[in-house]
Amino acid sequence: MEAVPQAVDPQRVAQSGSAVMALVDEIFPLVEGFYVDLHRNPELSHQEHRTARAVAEWLSRAGFEVATGVGGTGVVGVLRNGDGPTVLLRGDMDALPVEERTGLPYASTARGVDADGNEVPIMHACGHDLHTACLVGAADLLAGAREQWSGTLMVVAQPAEETIDGAAGMLRDGVYRRFGRPDVALAQHVGPQPAGMIGHRAGVILGAGSTLQVRVFGTGGHGSRPHTTVDPVVIAANIVNRLQTVVSREVDPKEMAVVTVGVLRAGTKANVIPDEAYLEVNTRSLNERVGRQLHSAIERIVRAEAAASGAPREPEITLAQETGVTANDPAQTSALAAAHRAYFGDAYVVDLPEPFSGSEDFGAFGLPGDDHPIPYVFWFLGGTPHDVWAEAPGESPYEKLGALPSNHSPFFAPDREPTLRAGLAALTVGALTYLARPVAAVPAAPEAPVAFGADGGTPAESAPTAVHPEPDRVPEPLPDEQGGSTQRADMAALLDDDEPAPAPDRVGRHAVGGGDLLDPPPPPRGPVHGTETGPSEPFGRPEPPAGPAFPAPAPQGPPISAPPPPPGATPYRPESDRELGLDEPPQGPPVSAPPPPPGASPYRPESDRELGLDEPPQGPPISAPPPPPGASPYRPESDRDPGPDEPPYRL
Repeated sequence: MEAVPQAVDPQRVAQSGSAVMALVDEIFPLVEGFYVDLHRNPELSHQEHRTARAVAEWLSRAGFEVATGVGGTGVVGVLRNGDGPTVLLRGDMDALPVEERTGLPYASTARGVDADGNEVPIMHACGHDLHTACLVGAADLLAGAREQWSGTLMVVAQPAEETIDGAAGMLRDGVYRRFGRPDVALAQHVGPQPAGMIGHRAGVILGAGSTLQVRVFGTGGHGSRPHTTVDPVVIAANIVNRLQTVVSREVDPKEMAVVTVGVLRAGTKANVIPDEAYLEVNTRSLNERVGRQLHSAIERIVRAEAAASGAPREPEITLAQETGVTANDPAQTSALAAAHRAYFGDAYVVDLPEPFSGSEDFGAFGLPGDDHPIPYVFWFLGGTPHDVWAEAPGESPYEKLGALPSNHSPFFAPDREPTLRAGLAALTVGALTYLARPVAAVPAAPEAPVAFGADGGTPAESAPTAVHPEPDRVPEPLPDEQGGSTQRADMAALLDDDEPAPAPDRVGRHAVGGGDLLDPPPPPRGPVHGTETGPSEPFGRPEPPAGPAFPAPAPQGPPISAPPPPPGATPYRPESDRELGLDEPPQGPPVSAPPPPPGASPYRPESDRELGLDEPPQGPPISAPPPPPGASPYRPESDRDPGPDEPPYRL
């Protein structure tokens, strides 16, 4: 790639986004059902076979060239639509070994076997089901509105984000060599911020992370004769205690660093001193220098404690997982945030003042360390219901965030409809930031209404509390930008708590009827093929989800009334009425229908003629057959007298 593609003007992106999102009501029931099905049927890292099959089938039906088995269970879809840049949209598919406790009617009860052979519960506790549903939904929307954009759309459904090795696996499998190198990569992640809110940050937005596996050795023996042993449990305990001083006494206080011992295993019986102990140590930092410092300190302490206890063998220290910081390209982040503000409105897009300490492997798609790295933008999508956010304890957004169920919690449950709608729009507008056609090449989109909040006010009046205070924005709004949103009516209630609208009949590419949650109705239009790394099985109709049907959630909050018209406004009349003069009073005397021509027969419905109801009866009258011997004459139920023990019938 010679240069990053020039981002399209934000207002132009918002207009294209409005035109594309006009299709959202056609596919939203399918996207929502797809999300619910994925939530109910989660799969662990590197085991996303069912999810990958469903994603591949959806993309194929939308017209993408699809490859499966990329880097294990990864899926890549490519849609070429003329000249222009290549934009990569990424979503992750894997779930966590967590037992769900949300109480949702579609909560997961799935169980599986992890990489160590242990049976574990499985839950989408990090929102990857929502990421995947938004990914295929945005791909479908863009495929159905190709007149609005030009270029190549590359959709990547990534496995194994939770083990932070899925992106690296796809890159090792030659994802760019085989399917093309993107000009920019985009991704989003749901979090505990208010539902529908978009959070951007230029530069570092997520920290680096690593996991070290540590095995220390001792000399086992009887618990009654500890003097004849070297106790690895004591060595491990000393390591845990000493590691707590690394951040507090070795890392500069101006730097962020975390060291956590998440796994400690040793022994099988109280009176048996074991031969070894096992630990897993996790680190987080916001730059590579501090990360290297943490690794060096951990290794030094582990070896020193083993030596101090007289261990018979050197400890084994293995770097099991590692990912660098997620650092957004500043220029592309500014361009994308401006496009999101132009579409959603200023009230729904915030600038995050500081990074989060969590880690992601999405940054690997940017090829850090390469001579020509690929710019990328990663943003946060709020998922907490507004009433839950409002009732959360704490005065500041930071205090509320600390009190709410967050990612990896067994209680993590994004607000389904507003979060899905916002995620669909955010990915779609993100792609159009680079792919949207010039104004002259596309029919002008109709002006969209301003989004109104739950109290009927404008976004500026009724927006949810910002997760973080907003610093001065870069770039400044365009001169003709009035702060309102240019999104279409389907996004007007994005953050409202009103009753969801009934799903309309689906027409066009998604006709009514047929298909389960993993089988969108339109016929396949793109080829699906496996790869040398693991060809997928043929895409048939997947099994329908198990379990009872689930009801839609009850509406929250009072009904929402439309704002009153401004003083002096005339009532709205459809354009078609004005063109036909249907809103004008009739002119002249009443017009009567002309008399029928001589000899014309009166009108009879076609059904009467088919049944012969307009013909005179033929032959003698037909009498009913006599009743059989002993039959009592028919009397209506109301005429029969009640029995001696029955009360008289009363209406």
